[in-house]
Amino acid sequence: MSRFQHFIVATAGHVDHGKSALVKALTGTDPDRLPEEKARGITIDLGFAHLELPSIRPNDPPFLLGIVDVPGHEDFVKNMVAGVGSVDLALFVVAADDGWMPQTEEHLQILNYLGVPRAVVALTKADLTQDEEGVGCAIREKLRGTPYADAPIVATSSVSGRGMDELKAALARVLAETPPLRDIGKPRLPVDRVFQLQGVGTVVTGTLTGGTLRRGQTVVIQPSEKPTRIRSIQSHSRDVESSEPGTRTALNLPDLAVEEIHRGDVVTLAELGGPSTTLDVLVEISPRANHSLKDGALVKLHHGSGHTAARVAFFSAKELAPGERGLTQLRCEEPVFVFAGDRAILRDAAEQRTLAGAVVLDPDASRKGFRGETRRKILDRRAQAPHDILGYVASQLARDGVTRPTELLRKSRFSVEEIRDCVSRLAAGGAAVVAGNFVVDAAMWRTMRLKAVEAIDARHRAHPEQLGLPLNELRVALAAKQTSGEILGELVRDLCRSEFVHAGAVIRRAAHRPALPEKLQAVGSKLRAALAAKPFDPPSRQALAPDPRSQQALRFLIETGEAVEINPDVVLAADALARAGESIRRFIREHGPATVSELRQMLGSSRRVVVPLLERLDRDGITFRQEDKRTLRP
Repeated sequence: MSRFQHFIVATAGHVDHGKSALVKALTGTDPDRLPEEKARGITIDLGFAHLELPSIRPNDPPFLLGIVDVPGHEDFVKNMVAGVGSVDLALFVVAADDGWMPQTEEHLQILNYLGVPRAVVALTKADLTQDEEGVGCAIREKLRGTPYADAPIVATSSVSGRGMDELKAALARVLAETPPLRDIGKPRLPVDRVFQLQGVGTVVTGTLTGGTLRRGQTVVIQPSEKPTRIRSIQSHSRDVESSEPGTRTALNLPDLAVEEIHRGDVVTLAELGGPSTTLDVLVEISPRANHSLKDGALVKLHHGSGHTAARVAFFSAKELAPGERGLTQLRCEEPVFVFAGDRAILRDAAEQRTLAGAVVLDPDASRKGFRGETRRKILDRRAQAPHDILGYVASQLARDGVTRPTELLRKSRFSVEEIRDCVSRLAAGGAAVVAGNFVVDAAMWRTMRLKAVEAIDARHRAHPEQLGLPLNELRVALAAKQTSGEILGELVRDLCRSEFVHAGAVIRRAAHRPALPEKLQAVGSKLRAALAAKPFDPPSRQALAPDPRSQQALRFLIETGEAVEINPDVVLAADALARAGESIRRFIREHGPATVSELRQMLGSSRRVVVPLLERLDRDGITFRQEDKRTLRP
C-alpha cells in the first residue's frame, strides 16, 4: 500500500475572494510566486502547494494533497482552466462580503463541464459579514441543481485562522469517499510549468494521470512527438523513483532544451499513439448559460493544460442553446493529444467567456464524410453513455471492422485489461470474433466468410479442373483492405476448420476432386498417352500442347500432380520422374559418380531432358555435381 492517499485539489472562485490567502493559511506556502502577482495583489498564473491530512479512518494512510491555486480574474481564465483539468476535488472559494460573483459562476460551469466530481466551499472573509448564515444559504441556492448541491460550506478567515481546522476536516471527510485516480497503464502528464535549473537542465511539472512514470523511463512529448528520457522525478518536493496517478510531479528531462517544451504539451508514452487535428465530441451548454453556440464558430479548445483554436462543425444542428447538447466535430488549427472520454472546455476566440463543455468521443476523427449515417450511429451510441467501455469497444469495432486488441482504443481512458475483458464479453455474446491476434466485428467476419465461400464455389463451378482458388485471388474477391496479410490467414484457418482445405497457395472444398471438363477429357487422354509413350524423353512442351485446349489440359495434369514441370520446356509424368530418380540413384550406387552422357544413355533419353532433370535432382537434395559428374548426396 502507498504511504499516502494522493489527491489533487484546485481552488476556484472570483478574483479577490482570498483563494491564495486561504491556501497559504492551510499549507504555509504562498502560491503566488510571480513578482507581478506580489505587486498587483492578484493571482495571474497557477500556483502550487501541498497539504498532508490525517485520514478519518484509523487504518487508512494519510492524505497527501497537491493543491493548485488558480487565478480568479476574467482575463486569466485560460490559466485557470489549465489548472483544473485533472482534479479530484474543487475548493470553491466565495467571499462573505461579496457573495456570488460573475467569475464564481463561470468557474462553477467550468468545473461542471470538466466533470470535477466533488467540492468543498470555503466561505472566506467570514469576519467581514454579520449575516454569515444568509450568505451560506445564498451559496447553497446557487449550487442547487449542480453536482455540488450538498457540498460542505465552511466559514473561514485567513487573517484570524478561523475555520482552518474545520475546513481540513471537511476536506478529509469528502476525500474519504473519493476513489483514488486509477492506474490504467497510460500515463499522461499535462505540462503546466517549464523551467531550467543550473546543473540539472529542463524541468517540467504537472498533475500525473492514467499511469505511473519511472526514473530512467523513455517518454515522448506530445504533440511534437519528441522522444526524451526521465533523469529524475520529484513529487511534492521529494525525490522519488516513480510517481503515481493523482500526484503533482516534476520531471527532469535533460535531453530537451527548455525552448522545446511548453505549457500544454503532454509527457506520455510513444505506444499510446500520436496527436490529431480533428475530434468528434459531444458538446453541452449549461442551462445556466446565457449564450448559444453556432455552427462554424471559431473557438478556443482548452484541454489539459493547453489550448488551441478550433472550428465548430455540428453534425445536424445549426445552433445549440443553453441546456442543449449535440454531436460536433472540432477542427483544430494545431495538433492536440487527447483520449476518448476526455473532457474539454470551449471558449470564444477572444477568450472573454466560456461557451460550452465537450466530451471527446473519437480522438482520431476524419473530416471526410463526417456527417455520414454510419458515423452518426457510432457517435450516438457513445454519446448516450460517454464513459461506457462496452459502447466504445462495440462502436469502434463497427467502425474499423478489424483491429489488434493492443491497438483497440489505445487512446482512451480504459486500460488494456478492461478492453480485453470487454472483447471477451462481446465475443461470448456473438458481437465480435477473436481471430488469432485480431478482433473482428462479427457482422464483418460473417460477410468476409460468406464472400470467401462464394468465391471458392464459383471457382469450382467455372474451373472444375483446377485444385481451387488461389489465395491472392481470394484477397481480390474479398475486396477489403482489412483482409490483407495476417487476417486473410486467420480467415483461411477458420474456413479449414470445417469444409475446406488449404493446399499450398490454393484453398478448396474438402469434397472437391479436380476433373477435366468433358470437352477436354479426350485431349487429356492424348497427353497422358504421349507422356507414357516415351516416359524419359517426352515431346517438348510446345509439341505436347500446341493449342489453348491442350495447354489447359496440361496445366490440369501439372496442378493435380499427374505431371511435373521440370523446366519451361520439359514436362514428365509424375511416375516417370519417380522412376528416373530411382534409376539414377541405383546406377550411381552400383557404378559410382556418373556423367550426364552416361546417365542419358542409361535412361535412353536426350540431353534436352537429362540436364534439367539432374538439376532438379540437385535442388531436391538427391544428387550433387562434382566437376562434370553427379554423385549421391550423403
